Amino acid sequence: MASRTASKDIITLRGSAAIVSEFFGYAANSILYNRGVYPEESFVKVKKYGLPMLLTDDQGVKSFITNLTTQLSEWLEAGKLQRIVLVIMSKATGEVLERWNFSIETDGEVVDQGVSREKSDKEIMREIQAIMRQIASSITYLPCLDEPCVFDVLAYTDTDVAVPFTWIESDPKLIANPQMVKLHSFDTKIHKVDTLVSYKNDEWDEQ
Repeated sequence: MASRTASKDIITLRGSAAIVSEFFGYAANSILYNRGVYPEESFVKVKKYGLPMLLTDDQGVKSFITNLTTQLSEWLEAGKLQRIVLVIMSKATGEVLERWNFSIETDGEVVDQGVSREKSDKEIMREIQAIMRQIASSITYLPCLDEPCVFDVLAYTDTDVAVPFTWIESDPKLIANPQMVKLHSFDTKIHKVDTLVSYKNDEWDEQ
């Protein structure tokens, strides 16, 4: 007689780091597309998280994001990454227009003792889907970026982390008196990621 076994999705530290770093790569691509930082024709459509997603076809940007996610995964595995911020700036003036903030909480017990956690892959995917949908609809709640823009990524790590030579020390690139929108979060049971976008909004300044 056939027996049915119920499987549980075991999440390891390495697996969780891979999920979070991959998420950031797709989220960064989605932000760059939806905020018009690069032209629409420089993106290709793929399917990920059960959604149509867009990835840059620009070799320089692709290489930047690939190297970035590799480094993030390493820091996540070590439990040393506190926050990632994708900053969109005016190309002409360098003024910061938007900050996409991804705060990361890490389960210290998993890092210190190598234990694993349990959470359904489908549940994690549903949580990520909700964030990706909010990024895709960002045009409905963020001011139009009507000038050429560039982007940068800031990583906030523990102070004892050796910084690779490809990274440089930076100021936090803050926005004075920003408007803020909190997005959904997702949790692998090892890493919890909270998402918030802050933006410059002159339209509501009092005359």
